[in-house]
Formats: sequence, C-alpha cells, structure tokens
Amino acid sequence: MSSLLRRLIAHTPRSVERDVVTLELGDGRTLDVQRVRDPRAKRLKLSVDERGARLTLPWRASLVSGDRFLQQHRDWLSDQLSRYAPDQDDVALTPGVTAFLPLRDEDLPLHWHEGRFTRITKQDDGIHIDLSSRTSDATLRRTLRAFYEAEARADIGRWLPAYLAGLPRAPRQIRLKVMSSQWGSLAPDGTLTLDVALVLGRASAFEYVLVHELCHLLQANHSPAFWREVESRFPAWRDERAYFHAEGRRLKSRLHRLLSSD
Repeated sequence: MSSLLRRLIAHTPRSVERDVVTLELGDGRTLDVQRVRDPRAKRLKLSVDERGARLTLPWRASLVSGDRFLQQHRDWLSDQLSRYAPDQDDVALTPGVTAFLPLRDEDLPLHWHEGRFTRITKQDDGIHIDLSSRTSDATLRRTLRAFYEAEARADIGRWLPAYLAGLPRAPRQIRLKVMSSQWGSLAPDGTLTLDVALVLGRASAFEYVLVHELCHLLQANHSPAFWREVESRFPAWRDERAYFHAEGRRLKSRLHRLLSSD
C-alpha cells in the first residue's frame, strides 16, 4: 500500500450518525430525543426547536455520558417543550373546518370554497382557500407556504425603498426560507435571507429584522458601530428584540405545524 493511499484512508472523515433515544421526564411523560454523534462537535449540547429535542455528542463522547447529560437536564427540557406546546387556537388545516389562520399578529377567519385549482387569497373578511377535487394535503401546504411568502414579499416591497438610500449597495437578492433558529442572515455575496415565520408576527418586528440584516451591509458584525447604524434607522429595535424573546418560538412553532403534514 502506498504512503499516499495510507494517508487518504487515515484521514477519511467520519460521518454524522443519528438515532433516537427515549427519555422519561419528571412528570412521567416520555420524550423521543434525536441523538446525533457529530465529529465536528466540541462538547455535549442539548437543543429544542419546533421539530423536537436534539442531543449532540462529540465523536469521542460515550453514550453513557450522553444519557447522564439528558437526565441532568430533564427539568430544562420540560420547560423548553412547554414553550412549543400548540396554542389552543392553532388551526388544523382541514378542508371545511372552521378555523383561523395567523397573519401579521392576527388570527384571520378561514373561508373554504370549491374551485378549479388550489388558491389562497386574503380579503377584507379573512383568508379564502379554493380547493379542487384533486387537491392533496401536500399541495394545500405548499400553496399555504407560497401564500405566506407572497405576503412577506409584499411587506418587504413596502419597506425596502426607504432604507436603500443609506446603504453602500442593495442586497444581491432576497430569499424567504423556513429557518430553525435565526430570523435572518446576510451572506458574503449580499444575499439576504429572511424567515417566512416573520409574516405571522407583528409587522414592526418583521421590519426590524429587515433593517437589522440591511445594516450588515455596512457593518458585517454586531459591534457598537453596527448597533448605532440600527439605532439611527430603527430606534425602537429593543422593543422588537424583546418581542422575539417572548413570542419567537411560538411563531416558528405555529408555522412548522401549519406547513408540516405530520
């Protein structure tokens, strides 16, 4: 075996391994936790989002240490999961069922109709959904996501012109994406990405995130200079940040349930 081949074999990167472990919480409930062994991880990490709980282990960590870590954080897990509990007014997106759909910090009544094709529109009396006889659940949820993205782009289109004048350049493009933890990001190439869930919450919070990411075109960091740029354009940014701390998880969780077929 050549020395080159030996080096290649020796440095073959390990892949991420995943499985599921069941944890009994202090109140008697059981919870399935996704366990991820990641060669890039430096320490044990436990996280919770709208998809559930996740335990990340470094490659050399033992399963016993991971189980012990879960046991030590059972109360924390219970508290975090309660924040993702469904709202009583969360809609089961079932054709014909009277319900409400979240949009811009309001729960708007749903109106179901038969139609030639699937379409969702916002009108003065609420949100109207046209369904054809061939509309599947997956099609309905794709149409709902497209509806939310269109509403978000309409908001961005109203706000963006007012902020462009003070920037060195415009964003290369603006993308809408379902994001797990962030609300927005700015890539080195100038692509601005925003979370679709923003359109479910109050409009001023959405506008703040847009301004926050635009200011990264001036300062690619979170230095005092960056926050001065934000302050000059959006003085009430602290109120919106507090809003996300209080309501952010609920917004992401609601969007996840609405778009998921689980």
